[in-house]
Amino acid sequence: MASGDGSAAVREQTEQKSILPRARRYVGSKETFSYILYDISKSFNITKYNDVFITDILKIGLKFQPVVTFVVGIWDIINDVILASIIDKTRTRWGKFKPYLVIYALPGVALSILFWCMPLVFGGTDPYFVPKLAFYLILQISENLATSMNNIARTGMLSTITPNINDRTRLITQANLLSGFVEKAPEILMGLFIDLVNRNVMKIEMTSLYISAGVLTTVAAGLMALYFALVAKERVMQSVEKPTLRDSLKSIATNKPLLLITLSEFLGAFSISSGTNFYYINVLGLASMSTIVGVPGAVVSPLSYSYVPWARRRFSTKALWVVSSHIDNFLLAGVFFVGSVNKNYKRLSAMIPAFMIRETLWMFVWGLRSVIPEEMRNEAIDYGEWKNGYRNEGMTGVTKGLATKFVTTFGGTIKSSILASIGYNQITAGYGKQTESVEYKLFAMCTILPVVTGILSIIPKLFYDLNGDKRTRMYCELHERRRLALLAEDKAKEASGEDAPASDLF
Repeated sequence: MASGDGSAAVREQTEQKSILPRARRYVGSKETFSYILYDISKSFNITKYNDVFITDILKIGLKFQPVVTFVVGIWDIINDVILASIIDKTRTRWGKFKPYLVIYALPGVALSILFWCMPLVFGGTDPYFVPKLAFYLILQISENLATSMNNIARTGMLSTITPNINDRTRLITQANLLSGFVEKAPEILMGLFIDLVNRNVMKIEMTSLYISAGVLTTVAAGLMALYFALVAKERVMQSVEKPTLRDSLKSIATNKPLLLITLSEFLGAFSISSGTNFYYINVLGLASMSTIVGVPGAVVSPLSYSYVPWARRRFSTKALWVVSSHIDNFLLAGVFFVGSVNKNYKRLSAMIPAFMIRETLWMFVWGLRSVIPEEMRNEAIDYGEWKNGYRNEGMTGVTKGLATKFVTTFGGTIKSSILASIGYNQITAGYGKQTESVEYKLFAMCTILPVVTGILSIIPKLFYDLNGDKRTRMYCELHERRRLALLAEDKAKEASGEDAPASDLF
């Protein structure tokens, strides 16, 4: 795969300078900084512990959680299509996506704060206390609507921030590299604080810890996202004609790269896992386990971005996509084998090294795993413009995740159902309070189960062909079309007495 595809990747890189005759940098330092902050804001939270918060702190009944997951999942699919159609038809003096990012800021933060503060109102109530369940369901539906709007606008904004693909790759790489030093801080500290509270080192109620951390990170992330929304600019020209729903569907149906990405994510969505939190907290009694095993990987991860340009020159997008997406499956299978021998899954002395090796090896490809999918998503949007003459970022972004959401809607109901079926005791949740059988099943659910249920997603990746000459030709033609369109816009402005020629972009 490396040799045949590698030559195409080399041509892809060596010819890249001809794609944009003036390979200028469009995004300045201030806007780059705002983009890095925005990338930080996406992970500056403690949502890693959402499942534990909902199950053990807020105590939403395990039998009700699948109902919420199903209802919100169906609602998510419906509102995605409606919002994408609305956003794709938007044309304002501020841009197509920017207004929605600004609009989201206040209600998005407010809804998240309400979520974390629910224990203040419903603390100590029964897992099936009806007012609590009703409020939780309504809140999840409202949060989902706001988040869907933000995600669609964000996807479109990032694909139009610059017409230069080199500039775009630089932004993605810098943001992923630099944000990594900050974005995981809340998650790391939260794991440490949970352990300190569990061991009575910190004299604070666990509920208070979750509320304080949730509200603080929500406000901080909201301010960073708002700054980006106010500073960022859209620079890829939209067609004057607003695409109809039929046009959007046509663009999707003829977009082979998008269809392959969507199919791969659809098959990958069948992967089922309980996550490591339930295992770390209930079996090993170490919520900060992820921090400990991630220490070597924290050193390797930033370095992994340094050889992304080399890998892009040497291998095709397809090869990098396959390797960076699936190496973790093999590593998790190794962890499962180690833990299954002599009940090692219960021993920190065995599981810390096992998870540490897995994490470190995984971090060697983290740069590729972070950059390649972002590039592919934006290239799929550009491919649609190349094939059809117009952009529909909203519908493209929604389609990419639509099939996946159908699966995860049902998969999410299965997850909590599996917890209930294996005998997980929600009332007495905590370290050493589950049976040995349940403990082993929690271990299996976060190691071997996701490997077995998600392996099929590798198949569509093998047919991805937007590489080499095809990719180069696409961007050359797109560049020329955009240049001519902007020249025509300049002439129209001059005829009406306006200044500031748009063709200066090229």
